[in-house]
Amino acid sequence: MADTPLRGASSSQDGSKRGESNSKARALPHSQAQTQDSSVTRSTSQIANEASLGQEYVQSESTVHTPEVSSFSNLSYTSTALPSQYIKELHLDEEDEEPATAISFQRSTSPTAVLQKNRGAGYQKVGEQGIRRMHRFSLYETASRYYLIGGDILDRKFRILKIDRTVEAGELNVVEDEIVYTRKEMNQLLNAVDDGNKASGGLKLRCSAWGLLGFIRFTGSYYMLLITKRSQVAVLGGQYIYQVDGTELIALNTTSTSRFKLDRDPEEARFVAILSNLDLSRFFYFSYSYDITRSLEHNIVQERRSLREGQQRSSHKHRNEMFVWNTHLLQPALKSLVNVYDWCIPIVHGFVNQKALSLHGRKIYITVIARRSRYFAGARFLKRGANDLGYVANDVETEQIVSEMRTTSFHAPGPDLYANPTYTSYVQHRGSIPLHWTQDSSGVTPKPAIELNLVDPFFSAAALHFDNLFERYGAPIYVLNLIKAKEHTPRESILLDEYTNAITYLNQSLPEAQKIIYKAWDMSRASKSDEQDVIGTLEAVAKDVIRKTGFFRNGNDEPETTSMQNGVARTNCIDCLDRTNAAQFIIGKCALGHQLQALGITNVDYIEFDTEAVNMLSDMYQGHGNSIAIQYGGSHLVNTMATYRKINQWSSHSRDMVESFKRYYHNSFLDRQRQEAYNLFLGHYTYVQGEPMLWDLPTDYYLHHGDPRAWSGKVRKHYVQWFTPKNLESRSVPARVQAPETVVDKPLEYFDDYWLEYYRPLAISSFLRIFSYKIDPNFKDGLPKTFHGGGPGQDHAEAKNAVAQHDASEKPSTKKGVTIVDPSIASSLQHANSNLEVKFKSPSPSLNILLQSEPSDHLRPQPRSPARARESGTSKPREVPQSIKKLSEDKSAVTQWTLDQFVSNSLDPSVVKSEVDEYQFYVDHPTNLPSVVSNELPPIPNRDLVCYVQSTSPEAVSNIHAKNEDVVEFLDYLDVSDDPLTVTVAESSKKRYKAYRRFHKGKPLFKQQGLDL
Repeated sequence: MADTPLRGASSSQDGSKRGESNSKARALPHSQAQTQDSSVTRSTSQIANEASLGQEYVQSESTVHTPEVSSFSNLSYTSTALPSQYIKELHLDEEDEEPATAISFQRSTSPTAVLQKNRGAGYQKVGEQGIRRMHRFSLYETASRYYLIGGDILDRKFRILKIDRTVEAGELNVVEDEIVYTRKEMNQLLNAVDDGNKASGGLKLRCSAWGLLGFIRFTGSYYMLLITKRSQVAVLGGQYIYQVDGTELIALNTTSTSRFKLDRDPEEARFVAILSNLDLSRFFYFSYSYDITRSLEHNIVQERRSLREGQQRSSHKHRNEMFVWNTHLLQPALKSLVNVYDWCIPIVHGFVNQKALSLHGRKIYITVIARRSRYFAGARFLKRGANDLGYVANDVETEQIVSEMRTTSFHAPGPDLYANPTYTSYVQHRGSIPLHWTQDSSGVTPKPAIELNLVDPFFSAAALHFDNLFERYGAPIYVLNLIKAKEHTPRESILLDEYTNAITYLNQSLPEAQKIIYKAWDMSRASKSDEQDVIGTLEAVAKDVIRKTGFFRNGNDEPETTSMQNGVARTNCIDCLDRTNAAQFIIGKCALGHQLQALGITNVDYIEFDTEAVNMLSDMYQGHGNSIAIQYGGSHLVNTMATYRKINQWSSHSRDMVESFKRYYHNSFLDRQRQEAYNLFLGHYTYVQGEPMLWDLPTDYYLHHGDPRAWSGKVRKHYVQWFTPKNLESRSVPARVQAPETVVDKPLEYFDDYWLEYYRPLAISSFLRIFSYKIDPNFKDGLPKTFHGGGPGQDHAEAKNAVAQHDASEKPSTKKGVTIVDPSIASSLQHANSNLEVKFKSPSPSLNILLQSEPSDHLRPQPRSPARARESGTSKPREVPQSIKKLSEDKSAVTQWTLDQFVSNSLDPSVVKSEVDEYQFYVDHPTNLPSVVSNELPPIPNRDLVCYVQSTSPEAVSNIHAKNEDVVEFLDYLDVSDDPLTVTVAESSKKRYKAYRRFHKGKPLFKQQGLDL
């Protein structure tokens, strides 16, 4: 299907052709045709009688089902897919195709007598015609029940979930109705419920939502957590990925007869407050149809296997529980619901970003997805190393997907299901060092000491961790260890030796071809040295990594067009933040070159720095690193790629200091609150009557480690064969097969949901609102244009003075400030305003933001000609451009222009005549000095020289007196022994050796005081 997301482009004539039965019909969207409204077979008088008796709707057991007749309706703006009442609310200038807040089910009131008109019709059940997944929800409430109405993406089919509000505290009563209703039927059903509850207030709309995250309980009744706001962040194979922008926690038992009252239960209120410390509106993502808990490689391979076996889509059956952060909330739903994932949506924590790039006339989409593990998750100093189950802290899987998307879906023309050759991906891993080590964060020391809590000669935790990596990614594992090797006070280097010993021990049992590849390199020391090339070293490592692991490329059965990634690069530093993110970017840059070559975009597998593609990828990894750093450390990255590339150092130092302070503040004062929220949301802590409360626990060690009482009943892992041999086998893309006869006539949504989700038949839309068209291919980042290959600017001074001239004419000048006039243009502006003064204020707090903003196109510096750079004369005055005068109010653009001009003058310098004369005087001055110096003044003496000679006359010197103690101290300073490098005991008391005495006693040169909070 071509990548032209027009909505409702099919005519009724085309629909009739698609309705023909043939073997290729499964790849065409024939099942999305509008179906005739079915009426209710079940006696509607029964519902009316229930309503008249004040009883709520009870699902009937006996239902007659009749198949629907598929037909295509003519395209209209008031079709059943978009009711007329929505037309008024539709705005084509919305950010997304749908608003951030879901539109609730529009219920119209009607008398009970209307129900009699619907006799003799039939319902559909869940699963018929592929009707399963709900995309928007409306929550209605009565005095005794909640009704969650779910609608499909076309807003034509609806289902209902009934939640009892009168149950005892600690119980959950959820009833799932498997009947699929039309809009008319659902409207009549809600009206019947409303009529039956008039005496108690009727049926009211509580809220609208985009998804249900699950149910959670603290000390009393259950809560329901709903997604109320969302935004599109990426699209893969026509399937959208959304970010959670808002949630709402709703108590399920809040009736007047309930014993649960939040204001009278301080413990319950405190649990709710702890949960609110976890901001669910940042860095949480979900998708209705694409499994974001797995990599693209795993999803494609798994769907191919399911297709071979004739099974339906298996994405919901093979989710990676490691990355499903609402697993604890899903447990009550798994016990109460049959089709849990039709209602509940798994969410992942991490980072998702997608950008478009135009290369040689072909549009490339680059997607970066980071999945953060929920095992052993927590804040920086509170979760270090590994637990006894082999899970490490700050475990993040990063996937880089590069696709061309000439066709929308994952399918190739033919149709060849899940064989689109324009999709490639590469996966990396980061995680804390898999040893038992901690850092005491009880004080306020920025860098607490590192302690090895357990020395295991068999390295059991590391063995479990690497066996899990083999299971997830295959072999080999390329370990890049970036911690420090040499320190004055051993800190990180303690872990270096132990980690090296662990890898050496584990490699003894592995086959030669599958051994763990280990490379340790002190990246911090190298970045501070002028003799080592940090980027060059990382690029050499990245090439070796890609050559060892490969990358995934989808396609048909030909070996040269498909490939699998076997193995993974595991990168770590002490925090797995700054140095790790820089190394992962370099590896991702190397992988991008191979991915573009595989797609036929380039003919080489290497991309130079400062190209548009690399700058865009650098910006994405910058956001990726900032997100992971905020989640784990509480602040943005302290050292960025600009730091390690040693560019923009004059502006990055202040930013690094601010981020360091923010990280120190969060780690010292806020991390414990975040850790309690993690433990509560992830289910590590559950309330039990008679046991300590969460806030009373002295440590959460036993919440994240195995129960020691259960160790005796477990089979101990083999110390020699610590790995699973099956995980070491090489992986390959499954062969392409035709679908079995049992599923050959199944509709398209039986295999994939992309058609309805991306193209939205019979729905009004515009290109400006389609996510794929909104991705700006023009990249914006924080680097000056000089580093992007563009030339330096030349009109900065004119813009600066034009702004000053405009400001001077608008408001009277103040006497405060420093007057700065550019000499190169002072003469050109003198005729306009002889009293022109350009006043600069002190840097504002938003200076860093201004320096990272890109100037407008009309303010962008233009390349300087080589001839002009070679001019030896004076610079001619230049006129102020009219475009600059018109845009003189854009202070941020002028600030950015100042930065560009600074870089321009540094890379392409030019001098004026006065500077040439001054330099010539500086060069010639030593050669003009007289060879003999006398005390006589020259014939034409310099005034400064005369003043100096007179100031040192004998009369002036005779008036200089010194105190006796000063003379004694001066003589003592001049008293140096014959061997100045040897300090005797008698001399050790001298003031000059005070610092040496402190060093000799092992004390720091500066006083340090610790504070206990």
